[in-house]
Amino acid sequence: MRTDRLLARLEQEPERPSNPAPRMSGTRKVLFAATGVVYALIVAAVLLTTELVRWDWQLMLLRPYKQWPEFHAFLDYFVVLGQRGPTAVLVAAWLGWRSWRQRTLRPLLVLASALLVLNVSVGAVKIGLGRLGPHYATQVGSAELFAGGDIFPSGHTANAVVTWGILAYLATTPRARRVLSVVAAVFALGVGATTVYLGTHWLSDVLLGWVAGLIILLGLPWCEPSIARVEAKIYAYRERLRPVGRARPFPVPVTPMAGPPVVARAGHGDGQHAGAHAEPTGAGRAAAVRGHTTGRAHPARGDRPSATRTATLGPRGR
Repeated sequence: MRTDRLLARLEQEPERPSNPAPRMSGTRKVLFAATGVVYALIVAAVLLTTELVRWDWQLMLLRPYKQWPEFHAFLDYFVVLGQRGPTAVLVAAWLGWRSWRQRTLRPLLVLASALLVLNVSVGAVKIGLGRLGPHYATQVGSAELFAGGDIFPSGHTANAVVTWGILAYLATTPRARRVLSVVAAVFALGVGATTVYLGTHWLSDVLLGWVAGLIILLGLPWCEPSIARVEAKIYAYRERLRPVGRARPFPVPVTPMAGPPVVARAGHGDGQHAGAHAEPTGAGRAAAVRGHTTGRAHPARGDRPSATRTATLGPRGR
């Protein structure tokens, strides 16, 4: 029984789901604004070389990968879950199957929109601030900004938040959304902590990467109208490219076949059941006429005894 239910979930749905796209509610706007404030505070803390930069250096000089080398081999593979190429291919394959099953391009378009915003926003800050990574730092205690680097914020961390968070954003049931939110949080937090362990990012890089990814997820409802328009244009273009000979089939009227003739039997009580027999039409009627003429002879209507009843004569009428 469970196998049948599982196979049924793998089949294509008869029509696209009617679940409405998330909208930018008041709560989302408040969370978006609050997350934006946190983003600005982290950037300001690094620009002003505050206590956050001192924590960056303390963790870098601790060299966690040397303190706990037994985790190094595993975490070298685990950090791949934050790389843009492998994760984008993996999640795109899953969402592509969902698009086919639900007869909609929305999952793939949401992923493409999120990755586009991620690359533009995070890439612009990386290039603009030009921070060097821990392995290339030159002055102890310095923020290492505007030195031609591209490490701040952490792209691995932001990509993990967005790519895995898309699965929770596109979930269609509350239970699936809760489960996928936990999975996305574990991957995002794990990838960020792993980059600090490996010494490829400062702590502040990871913090800003988490916040940057969360901002993109919170702002996705603003992209939904554009996603719907793009999807409609793609479907309209596909209809224009469809060959004329492959137009949608239309119903063809079917000519009813003539049934066997129904001939009323002559006998006692014909007058009572005459209305119960259907009168044949067309070929059936002709066959009925032929069958009627080739049968036994019937007396003419005038030869039949009269059905008129006469009153009984009394004694005087004899």
